Amino acid sequence: MAAEGYETPLQEELARRGAAIQAWHGRLALSADPPRPSAWALDVWTAPVVLPAESVKIAADGLRAIQRNWSLYAAAHHRRCALIEARLPPVSAKPIVFPQAPPSSHLGAWTLLADGSLLASPAKSSPYPNGALVFVEDRVGPPSRAYLKLWEACTRIGAWPGPGETCLDLGASPGGWTWVAASLGAAVVAVDRAPLDPDVAAMPGVTQMQGSAFTLEPHPVDWLLSDVIAYPAPLLAMVERWVASGLAGRIICTVKLQGATDHAAAEAFAAIPGGMLMHLGQNKHELTFVWRRPGGGDAPAT
Repeated sequence: MAAEGYETPLQEELARRGAAIQAWHGRLALSADPPRPSAWALDVWTAPVVLPAESVKIAADGLRAIQRNWSLYAAAHHRRCALIEARLPPVSAKPIVFPQAPPSSHLGAWTLLADGSLLASPAKSSPYPNGALVFVEDRVGPPSRAYLKLWEACTRIGAWPGPGETCLDLGASPGGWTWVAASLGAAVVAVDRAPLDPDVAAMPGVTQMQGSAFTLEPHPVDWLLSDVIAYPAPLLAMVERWVASGLAGRIICTVKLQGATDHAAAEAFAAIPGGMLMHLGQNKHELTFVWRRPGGGDAPAT
């Protein structure tokens, strides 16, 4: 499942990994090949089966016979999809109040294909419908919408900064990520050549440092955060330096991709031991790299 508008990077990535796409069903790439690790996929249906759907009842009964919880991807046949969905047990779709741990309940996915048959997967990589996280947004506190990227990354891994922890926010201005960490009670050093939003700068525990993210030497921090605007190569070198130092407990870093998608750079980030690369629903033409120091914290969730 690709994010809207990012079907091409997903198709290119899968081709590089030896997976052929036979067809697209909306944003869902259909392939006969086994699942591949994919940074550009919001969700992966890992156990797809085709079920009969001659009637609404037959379709719904077929899904209920497998398991209780299903999420719909309605790329077409919207009226018929809605009628089938109405016969299934309801699945909560309430917006997430941050911070909130990922759901522990099992969730499958289904859709109606062009020939009227039903494609269903009782297992998938994301616990969220279509891999999308929808938050109750804060439209007052943060100085920009970039805060949603950090909310989503933290929610996906099931961990976030807290009281007694230290954060280094690189490329912080105007301060969306600093706002998130400080709101959770962490002490934040915000690094940028530009100043923070005054309201963020005045938050308890926030310290501004004027300068470049790339000249800082690694030092002990619980969280290294970076939404800095940079080409992938210098960003990769910086992240590798911090990973090698072992001085950061966790790293969350946006990998911004200018022009054509740099799949080689993405693969280099994904190859870092202990790390994971993903395309968030809040990302544009960029990916998010997350890493945890071996032996510390929870393993990244999908």
